[in-house]
Amino acid sequence: MPPWALLRLASPQLPIGGYSYSQGLEMAVEQGLVASPDQARRWLQDQLLLNLARFEAPLLLAHCQAAAGGDWPALAELAEQHRASRETRELHLESRQMGYSLGQLLDGLPELDDDTRAWLAGIDQPGLALTWALAARAWQIAPEDALAAWLWGWLENQLAVLMKTLPLGQQAAQRLTSELLPALDQAQRLAASLEPEDWGSAPFGLVLASMAHERQYSRLFRS
Repeated sequence: MPPWALLRLASPQLPIGGYSYSQGLEMAVEQGLVASPDQARRWLQDQLLLNLARFEAPLLLAHCQAAAGGDWPALAELAEQHRASRETRELHLESRQMGYSLGQLLDGLPELDDDTRAWLAGIDQPGLALTWALAARAWQIAPEDALAAWLWGWLENQLAVLMKTLPLGQQAAQRLTSELLPALDQAQRLAASLEPEDWGSAPFGLVLASMAHERQYSRLFRS
């Protein structure tokens, strides 16, 4: 498969609004929990390995596998599980808004097959994991590659948040990327190896930061 579809899915230019959310990182900077490149590296690494790799990523991979196989009942069940797992109002609205935007994009593209288009039309407020999986199906991206694109997009967006709030320079952001690539690889491998009964995380720091961000007086990112 040519790399164009994968690059398209991972691109920050994908018009779904990911750049407008910080997932609590803006508040972590505001509270001084992330005040240096080293603290930023630890925050992002912990999110990757203790949170995303243990629940978000394997759940997203399962979405992509179900969509690739056209298993609509399984995909609907996974989407409900994803919806129920949003711990804060902010995280729920983020998933809903980005899912809606990606769904609208897909509906207007010729690559979406008729069965998928009809099924998506019957889904009320699809989340990002669901529409991401449908985009991977439409663009014929393997589930494992779709997961990699999602992890890369998450990291790139978090670094963009740091460049606006810490502040973090572009060269420092590239150094952080190099330092975090092993964690990115580890997160992808762990996510692919976990059975559903082993999924789960308890990201208390992220949840508290997200809840506080909803009430942050002055902020750059949406809540």
